[in-house]
Parts: sequence; C-alpha cells; structure tokens
Amino acid sequence: MVKLALFVRLEAKPGMEAAVADFLAGALPLANAESGTTAWFALKFGPSTFGVFDAFQDEAGRSAHLNGPIAAALMANADKLLSEAPKIERVDLLAAKLP
Repeated sequence: MVKLALFVRLEAKPGMEAAVADFLAGALPLANAESGTTAWFALKFGPSTFGVFDAFQDEAGRSAHLNGPIAAALMANADKLLSEAPKIERVDLLAAKLP
C-alpha cells in the first residue's frame, strides 16, 4: 500500500515560468525509472506556481527519490528557475486510489 508522499511547491522567477514547466515535464522519464516511486505528478497551480506530488510505499523509496536525479537537477537549477527555495513537505497518506 502507498502510505508516504512528498508535496513540493515551486514558485518560478518572473520570466522563468515556461522553463519550470519544461523542467517538470522533462523529469517524467526520470520518475518512471524510479522503482520506489509509485506515483508522480507535476502540477501547475497558477501562472508562476508549480508543484510535484509523489507517493511511495516506504521510507526507502521516498529517501531514494529525495536523493535521486530529479531532486539533484532541481536543486542545481533552483537559483536560476525559482524565486525561493522549494517547499518540501513529507506527507503521510491516509488513503489512496491508484490504477
């Protein structure tokens, strides 16, 4: 059962909105390659506000994701793309419906 998640809120710098959207869309193959990532969603809340929601069966999967290539690429590009540091929240899931 999926019981852990991450919710990350990202605020793009002015003029970098398309670059953040492209970065997130381009991360999908990396997320697909992570065996411990059960679900991964790139989100857009508004013109400059984005997010990522991903779910895991255990802490090992969540930790692997936090130390994986998507997180590394995000942090390497954060100063260029984001107006503030990513807000990363560790979430406990109460219930989930997945395909």
